[in-house]
Amino acid sequence: MESSGPSRGSCSAGLVLLYSSLLLNALLLAHHFVPSSRHLGDVDDGGRHQLSWSLQAAVEAEAAAATDCSRHGRVYLDGVPGEDGRPACECNRCFVGPDCSRRTPNCTADAESADQMFMEPYWMRHAADSAVVVSGWHRMSYFATDNGEYQSVELERHIRMLHKAVGNAVVDDKHVVFGTGSMKLINALVHALSSPDASVATTPASVVATAPYYPSYRTQTQMFNGRDYKWDGTTANASTRASSSNTTATTRFVEFVTSPNNPDSLLRNPVLSSKSNVIADHVYYWPHFTPIPSPADEDVMLFSASKLSGHAGSRFGWALIRDAAVAARVKTYLEESSMGDSRDTQLRVLRVLKVVLANLHNGGDDMFAWANGVMAARWRRLRAVLARGGVLSVKKIPPQYCTYYKRVREPAPAFAWVKCEREEDTDCYEALLKAGIVTQSGVDSEDSARYARVSLVKTQDDFDVLLERLNDLVTTADEKQHSAPSSTSASS
Repeated sequence: MESSGPSRGSCSAGLVLLYSSLLLNALLLAHHFVPSSRHLGDVDDGGRHQLSWSLQAAVEAEAAAATDCSRHGRVYLDGVPGEDGRPACECNRCFVGPDCSRRTPNCTADAESADQMFMEPYWMRHAADSAVVVSGWHRMSYFATDNGEYQSVELERHIRMLHKAVGNAVVDDKHVVFGTGSMKLINALVHALSSPDASVATTPASVVATAPYYPSYRTQTQMFNGRDYKWDGTTANASTRASSSNTTATTRFVEFVTSPNNPDSLLRNPVLSSKSNVIADHVYYWPHFTPIPSPADEDVMLFSASKLSGHAGSRFGWALIRDAAVAARVKTYLEESSMGDSRDTQLRVLRVLKVVLANLHNGGDDMFAWANGVMAARWRRLRAVLARGGVLSVKKIPPQYCTYYKRVREPAPAFAWVKCEREEDTDCYEALLKAGIVTQSGVDSEDSARYARVSLVKTQDDFDVLLERLNDLVTTADEKQHSAPSSTSASS
């Protein structure tokens, strides 16, 4: 069934009017504000700066943002041009056509990716205060400061301000180190924490995590297995092996502790305790996903912009590190491998954090309250579907007091860690794939194949298709159950 939408002709006519209006507004602005000399920094008689070089960029950005894609897609400035030479609509999954108005029948639901596109409507509402205009000469140097640093001092200050205001992490005694998303920091931290001390044996450190865990801990560590560290599986298996070989005292562990955990969203603590150097992955420890009972205060903590505000494409993360020597080793790793993060990215993230900070506890404009409302609504709809049929189940995580909201709140995590309950569904990933839903298998996290991770953070279109497929699965199972002959009928 196709969604109704405007005709191609009416869309084209509308676009002509739109671009004409934008061009006229730009010319009026230019006539009013821009001096004939167009020198950077020109001022009028009142001492006010006047617009010059930013006008064309603003017109192009506004025109792209205003293009109609039937609310099922977007136009981006770097998109592939359409027939008219302008960037064309890029449609959400399950929608096609020049204006994304046609629904693809029997479309497969993508519930695998953790791409937090559910945040897009919030940032569309805050387009003006979150916008960044970058000139061609912006931060052309390798360095972000005049003393040769790669990190923005102002961005670090705002990261510290945000953690203090939200109350999810202690920052006063920590060093802040930037990375290209949390992914780049994962191996940088493993490298820094497993660098051998001359006073101990130089056998490779064992890198471990408690199942179910985020699979990239394993895949990335295995990619760089070497002299200083190696992937050693789950905490349970590694501890058993170390005890049986009587090498516990000399074994060096680097333990990933994800809290809230990915994939099952539970709050976690270290398992190996004093035997390990802990990397506390708190990328989901924000009040739109989980209650914040107290600020985290581990020696090494990991965060990312993709999970905070949804800006995964900017590729920005940061670590809070107590020990100066460890922080220095992490910085050296990052500087040698990439010479720091993009200055353009740092500017954009700074602008995003300013918006988040300016709207804390500000009703519907509070990003955390807005996002929590969306996620809570999605969880209510999901539970209503799963409550039927006994096909799938998900554990209920108990509510907790949240210091940010100052009341007891239920978690609204990014993922549903679902279990296939029917006897025949021994591989939950395959059972859901057969039903038209792509997920992440529990086997990837070294857990049972009976489990699958279902992502709830993609676009509203993605979530709606997911619920459709789940509803079809549950309805079909219910119909089969009621149409099957009873044991009494079969024996008579």
